[in-house]
Amino acid sequence: MKLLFKQRFFSWFDSYDIYDEAGQTVYTVKGQLSWGHCLNIYDAQGDALGTVKERVLTWLPKFEMYLKGQYIGCIRKELSFFVPRFTVDCNGWQVEGDWFEWDYRILNGAGQVVATVSKEIWNWTDTYVIDVADPQNALGALMLVLAIDAEKCSRKD
Repeated sequence: MKLLFKQRFFSWFDSYDIYDEAGQTVYTVKGQLSWGHCLNIYDAQGDALGTVKERVLTWLPKFEMYLKGQYIGCIRKELSFFVPRFTVDCNGWQVEGDWFEWDYRILNGAGQVVATVSKEIWNWTDTYVIDVADPQNALGALMLVLAIDAEKCSRKD
């Protein structure tokens, strides 16, 4: 299952539309005013599915993930040089990628690919292609991509 993750060009807060291969909206992500990033994920009908929320006052960036209000895990940036590293405390997953953070893989505990993520660089806004091996992992993979993108945006500010 492939998802196209596209940031909206005009928005006060982080807002994204996520499309399937047919161009249909699968998820909508809306940022809200808060200390740190807070991204709410909705399905195509507008029902709330999950939230990715940045913990503030931490030494390195940390994002918590909630599925319908229930905490499911977090992703933390590690102190590293050249190649960004993240620790994922969710589903036994891990993230491996390049030093631009444009192309990376999400792996399960057995080293199998859960999803691959690649950034399309010739767009006005952040645009990623998320190729998910099992559609049941699509929302979890999307949450990790949102957290990594939010961390990169925080570094730019």
